[in-house]
Amino acid sequence: MKIVVGLGNPGDEYRDTRHNVGFMAVDEIARRLGIHSWKKRNQALVAEYRGDESILLVKPQTYMNLSGIAVGELARWYKVPVEDVIVIFDDMDLPIGRLRLRMKGGSGGHRGIESLLNQLSKDTFNRVRIGIDRPPTGWQVVDYVLSRFTKEEQPLLESAIDKAAEAVECIVKQGMNKAMNIHNK
Repeated sequence: MKIVVGLGNPGDEYRDTRHNVGFMAVDEIARRLGIHSWKKRNQALVAEYRGDESILLVKPQTYMNLSGIAVGELARWYKVPVEDVIVIFDDMDLPIGRLRLRMKGGSGGHRGIESLLNQLSKDTFNRVRIGIDRPPTGWQVVDYVLSRFTKEEQPLLESAIDKAAEAVECIVKQGMNKAMNIHNK
């Protein structure tokens, strides 16, 4: 089994914000897999897909900075090794729409990833980073990540969400090394 986690914040007020690109990507994966039903489990919304490889889609409901609590509980419950956890999240160090895959590493200052590192006790989970760019001059980081994409940014966002779904499919079917070779261009 693979656990595919999209990081974000629950609630309508956060729905289309930059910090919720992980939720958006997991929703796209669910759409592609024909999943319409979500359950609440271990402080997360989860949906299970059974195919050649079982996949548990996860949207933590603990808010971004505590995402690791829900993911850690689910990984232990399903007995999934950290290496089979795939996390999709926003990254201010990448331009809007850009994707970067990594097998392990630090948090880069991302509090949701810090929470995962604390709860999973290893840094070897797979990461799909979606670029949201840096805040414009004069903006506070928190205001920026909780803002919505502009009309001009929308096509870049949609392309990134599609690419993220394709990258996760590649990771599940062909492994992270192959996915990095294809998607880290």
